[in-house]
Amino acid sequence: MRYSLSGLLLLGALTTGGLAYAHHGWGSYDASKVLTVTGPVESAAWQNPHVMIIVRHENENWHAVLAPPFRMSARGLQPDMLKPGTQVTLVGYPSTREDAELRAERITVDGKTFELR
Repeated sequence: MRYSLSGLLLLGALTTGGLAYAHHGWGSYDASKVLTVTGPVESAAWQNPHVMIIVRHENENWHAVLAPPFRMSARGLQPDMLKPGTQVTLVGYPSTREDAELRAERITVDGKTFELR
């Protein structure tokens, strides 16, 4: 089967563009402001490119971007540790684009702290 060079380049551009869109940069988080959020997990999505959780803090749902699943597991944090109702503390940087969103640098679950970066 023959492929044209332009067809392969188009396929490569589409694939790369989709990956770039799926994995955003960290420029939209203010690393000069450290934020601590404590509360119960409302929901968790253990998926690539990053684990995402929602934590109820001061009557507001905070969306937190954590590390990729492989890094979380390598550091000892497993999906069943982030069940709804589990009390957690997140330390990270607030989003400059979205209210009540943060990029977590560490998470404390059941008294144990996990570094995420």
